[in-house]
Amino acid sequence: MSDSSSASVAATLKSLPTDMELVLKVIPMPADVNANGDIFGGWVMAQCDLAGSVIPARYAKGRMATVAVNEFIFKQPVRLGDILSFYSKLVKIGRTSITVTVEVFAERFKAQGEYLKVTQATFTYVAIDDNGRPRAIERE
Repeated sequence: MSDSSSASVAATLKSLPTDMELVLKVIPMPADVNANGDIFGGWVMAQCDLAGSVIPARYAKGRMATVAVNEFIFKQPVRLGDILSFYSKLVKIGRTSITVTVEVFAERFKAQGEYLKVTQATFTYVAIDDNGRPRAIERE
């Protein structure tokens, strides 16, 4: 077995995170494939941004905008036919901003029930008013 195959097998999980919330599941389609036969990284980034916005929306209670992609790591390629599970967790709430982490797990088409972490990212969102200016997040 090659080193890359060993690393891939070692990274395969039988279960998904229990300390994070499942916020999105999606299957990439043929239109999302790049010239190498893998899913476009930009498509994965867009899905992560959507998944990342779920938890902040509960706190912002109104308009918000993505203001930073603090970290984005592609760990493994995403393939056509993968079932992607996006898990998110709150990292920090500031006066106007909310930071979350997103982890993406692929369930390969031919390996149902086994999960491979393919991407991890950290996003910061800011609550905004009707004019697009930052506004304070109301604390309960």
